Amino acid sequence: MTIEYHLYSSEGCHLCEQALDLFTQVTNQEVVKVIDIVDNELNEINLVELYGVHIPVLERLSDNTKLFWPFNIEQIKTFI
Repeated sequence: MTIEYHLYSSEGCHLCEQALDLFTQVTNQEVVKVIDIVDNELNEINLVELYGVHIPVLERLSDNTKLFWPFNIEQIKTFI
């Protein structure tokens, strides 16, 4: 299955866990990749600077549109 979304998160973030739980209630978890903003593999981008006070952030990779917390199941359904 292809990764279609990124969920920007950080270790121990309870809101990020809630966001992932909401997302998986709507669609398959295999289409989302959780990206830790502190320990990220996209080293050329400072994700802490971009998203530090906004996580969790859900990004649709097809057009790079982002959904910033707080969001609910209905907003996720509309987003995906």
